[in-house]
Amino acid sequence: MQIFRWGYTFYAALIFVTLFILLLPFFCVPIVFKSRHKWIGQLNRIWAKLFFWLLFFKNKNELRFTPLKNGQYIFCPNHFSYLDIPTMGLNPISSIFVGKNDMEKVPLFGWMYRKLHITVDRNSMKSKYSTIINSLKAVDEGKNLMIFPEGGMLTTEPPKMVRFKDGAFRVAIEKQIPIVPVTIPFNWIILPDGSWTPKRRLLKVIYHEPLETKGLTLEDVATLRQKTYEIIDQELKQQLDEN
Repeated sequence: MQIFRWGYTFYAALIFVTLFILLLPFFCVPIVFKSRHKWIGQLNRIWAKLFFWLLFFKNKNELRFTPLKNGQYIFCPNHFSYLDIPTMGLNPISSIFVGKNDMEKVPLFGWMYRKLHITVDRNSMKSKYSTIINSLKAVDEGKNLMIFPEGGMLTTEPPKMVRFKDGAFRVAIEKQIPIVPVTIPFNWIILPDGSWTPKRRLLKVIYHEPLETKGLTLEDVATLRQKTYEIIDQELKQQLDEN
């Protein structure tokens, strides 16, 4: 049984790397031509769908709102598992990630990630400031953002989240664009932190109704942050009770 698990883990890694190599030339297009930034989300979806299909995972995107044709959003998912990143690649709305700079250390992949997304060194105040500036600029360029508001996989008691950081909510209010709370209910069971052998279970993502920020000021950051937290937290509990 252990041999099968290790074999499956190796197979998953091989699929991930193979798909990356095959898609890399296409990812280079939005790196060279900035106006093609929507390709990033489209390619992420292709990558994620093929990855999960080849791993025999069933997935379900539950979109609880109708996106505006030219609307912009900041997506805020909970984060308990390494599987959350490819899972959010399934996002039907093209977005770029704002996340920790750990990815930059991966050969070639790190180069691509740094060029297409926004990275932050959470141990550096200068980097945190630059991330806010780059996020504001990305919104001005018409991009949607994907930000894990916990700041990483920090909880030791999933599915209990840690306190959200302010960054996503500051950007949303400054640019007056909606926050979309996102619940990923089962990834911490499928692939717990510290494990490399996934368990078979429905991979589900719930995109909640957007929280409007029009008319809000930076004094409302804490209220918006708490409301987002409560929506995700309530859904996590409900999903576990029902399943």
